[in-house]
Amino acid sequence: MSRPASPFWRLWGWPLVLGLLTASGLVSALVCDHWGDAWSWVGLGVPLAVVTWFAWKRPGTETRRDP
Repeated sequence: MSRPASPFWRLWGWPLVLGLLTASGLVSALVCDHWGDAWSWVGLGVPLAVVTWFAWKRPGTETRRDP
């Protein structure tokens, strides 16, 4: 049997992953060359793509109930 996920990880799991990805992209952009440049593009591009995806997601796709 699997245990249910704790409330902490359900709430903060993805924000922590995106924050660590962003931090590693920033550090590699500052201190690394060649492979670090590629990693910085990935590390900074993925969080940007996720933010863009959810920013452009159309509101109102959920079921709306009028009061």
